[in-house]
Amino acid sequence: MAFKLVIVVLLVLVVVSLFQALYVMLKGDGSAPPMSKFLGRRLAFSAAVLGLLLVLLATGVITPHARPY
Repeated sequence: MAFKLVIVVLLVLVVVSLFQALYVMLKGDGSAPPMSKFLGRRLAFSAAVLGLLLVLLATGVITPHARPY
């Protein structure tokens, strides 16, 4: 159950980071941090989610459905 919470938190961080990048893009302030900082953070969180899912699948903690329908 804890791994599901971690995945949900990481996905929420992905969305928050995406909206931070949107805010920086729309504001257009030169003193604000670059938009690529937030997009890079979003990419890192997405990679963490994917890596965590692959590790959990490889160790057998979670199992995929046998039939997709």
